[in-house]
Amino acid sequence: MSETATAARPSTSERRESRPPVSRERRRARREARGGWTLLGPSVIILGVMVGYPAVLMVIQSFTDYSVKNKVQGTWPNFVGFDNYIEVFTSSDFPVVLVRSLGLMVAMTVLIIGLGVLVAVLMTRLGRGWRVLVSVGLLLAWAMPPLAATVVWGWIFDTQYGVVNWALNTITGTSDWTNHSWLIDPWSFFFVLTIIVVWQGVPFVAFTTYAALGQVPGEVLEAASLDGAIGIKRFRFVVFPYIRSVLLVVLVLQIIWNLRIFTQVYALQSRGGLASETNVLGTYMFRQGPGDFGFTSAIGVIMVILLLVLSWRYVRSTLKGEEL
Repeated sequence: MSETATAARPSTSERRESRPPVSRERRRARREARGGWTLLGPSVIILGVMVGYPAVLMVIQSFTDYSVKNKVQGTWPNFVGFDNYIEVFTSSDFPVVLVRSLGLMVAMTVLIIGLGVLVAVLMTRLGRGWRVLVSVGLLLAWAMPPLAATVVWGWIFDTQYGVVNWALNTITGTSDWTNHSWLIDPWSFFFVLTIIVVWQGVPFVAFTTYAALGQVPGEVLEAASLDGAIGIKRFRFVVFPYIRSVLLVVLVLQIIWNLRIFTQVYALQSRGGLASETNVLGTYMFRQGPGDFGFTSAIGVIMVILLLVLSWRYVRSTLKGEEL
């Protein structure tokens, strides 16, 4: 009787095989999830400490009157609600600085994207030797630290010994540009600033776009040429759909970077620019920081919200791509 019961009882392998496939898939999914979180755990902890904690602290401080006095005396700040945000938009220069920063961001982004894509397309038409030479030049501009680049361009536009003033005097045959200051006037200040930022921003766009152009199938380009699509028409209707996602990422990054510029502006202001008329969001918040931390935190929160709004399209397209 026992031998019959033993024979009738299914083996371990048979019981494992008889389990529903759905439960096996769920267990495998849970194992993969645990493995993924195990690998991501250190990064999540570091991000939480380095980014999450300061962000939460900034939001909390933006609703208080926290200042140097509280920090020195070790006292708790008072809760002021939305007073800091109201002051930012009604009793400060922030609206003017915000409009100025957005205008600069748009101008710099358009120039960087346009020139970067143009350089990338031209690199596909160059021979190997010229392409290497252009790549080295782009790398040198890209690798130079922003502060060093600003100092070099500051010498080029120097009031007394600048190459630009000398060249303009030579071309015009006059001495009208002698001791001309390019940084004292806000418009010429932003002109020099735009040159510096664009000069260092073009290499990233050029290299990224050039790599993306290499992924366009050759047979597609050949078919487009046979159909008569050349020049701008071929780039718009044939090439652009293949590199659109890459250009979207580059565009969002440039918007964020150009809206957060600090080093170049601060260095040029130190060489003669008027801070009150040339401040952007980064330098404005920095100059406000030593006094009122609550007010500065409110500006930081507004900047974060603004950057999230500007980059939301990219985030939404990325999430849609993951769902597909």
